[in-house]
Amino acid sequence: MPTHLFGRSMRHDPPRAVSGDGCYLIDADGKRYLDGSGGAEQLAERLAAHAPPGLDRVYLVSGGSEAVEAALKLARQYFVELGQPQRHRVIARRQSYHGNTLGALAAGGNEWRRAPFAPLLAQASHIAPCYEYRERRDGESAEAYGLRAAQELEDEILRLGPDTVMAFIAEPVVGATAGAVPAVPGYLRRIREICDRYGVLLILDEVMCGMGRTGHLFASEEDGVAPDILTIAKGLGAGYQPIGALLCQAAIYDALAAGSGFFQHGHTYMGHPVATAAANAVLGEILARNMLPRVQRQGRKLDDALKAAFGDHPNIGDIRGRGLFRGIELVADRQSKTALDPARKIYARIKAEAFAAGLICYPMGGTIDGASGDHILLAPPFIIEDDQIGELVDKLGIAIRAALAV
Repeated sequence: MPTHLFGRSMRHDPPRAVSGDGCYLIDADGKRYLDGSGGAEQLAERLAAHAPPGLDRVYLVSGGSEAVEAALKLARQYFVELGQPQRHRVIARRQSYHGNTLGALAAGGNEWRRAPFAPLLAQASHIAPCYEYRERRDGESAEAYGLRAAQELEDEILRLGPDTVMAFIAEPVVGATAGAVPAVPGYLRRIREICDRYGVLLILDEVMCGMGRTGHLFASEEDGVAPDILTIAKGLGAGYQPIGALLCQAAIYDALAAGSGFFQHGHTYMGHPVATAAANAVLGEILARNMLPRVQRQGRKLDDALKAAFGDHPNIGDIRGRGLFRGIELVADRQSKTALDPARKIYARIKAEAFAAGLICYPMGGTIDGASGDHILLAPPFIIEDDQIGELVDKLGIAIRAALAV
């Protein structure tokens, strides 16, 4: 039977479990197996059915860092299987975050997180982020800025040598390290063109921004781009179970299947039956309850409420994001965009004051370069009501005023 599940081996089609009896699984032919492991075909089928074009295989793991580790190793093995072992270099962006395991941390561009472990990290290149508020020039259109930012990828590929680069990894909407920074129109399409020109795999990390948070099941849908490999987690399990996944193009899976027939990677709890059942239920609720249009609608209301409350605030420079994934960047001066003094740790004060007021939010420091800059990340539940949006904004205002007053 056709499947979208990415299993450990590609050399055989395993039997399908149709029922269980205590410690035994029973296949479609009635054969009984004493069970020591398990998985979930339905989740893989559902993810593949709604994924960007060409993403056909689903590799299930236990979280975001594992998904990114798997993506990097899959990219490497793909080129080894193709007879291009010289391709091993990874390009990412400054102020990106891709996880805390060593491979994911090496790919990430957040210096504060990388510094203690620098001697252990594999080499990676980091180009400029797509950060319109800080990087777009006066008089430059958003589209022109996006093309200029994307050009750094081609420049870096040429500097390193095109035949040595295996992948470029990026978040369609940057999460924790920069505060819901979306790509400008056309940026990711140009990135896709550059990757195609030089045979580089495009990995999009949607661990934080994916699974409906931006109003699309996959955040890159809004950009009209299909990656070669895509990672998801967080919203996939909605907090009920730890789970993550890698989705890849059929051509990548087929290359391994035609070669070694085995992805040389794995984790103890990959494809865990309870985790996959929980994720399948979450995904089913998102789709059956038509939650994505609601996220878009409530996201617009949240954006409007934030701009009405803070649009002229002397210490708020930017309000950004997509859907119910919103960020606020704080500054010392709106005109010059000067960052607040990092020693004041305003982000930490806002977190504490918001908690005291009865609001949980996600403030962070180091927004600009890992050291300076303060932002607040907001990612409320998809079911948030209009009056709760008002409550969120009111309590956030209390927290910001209290934190800045110190």
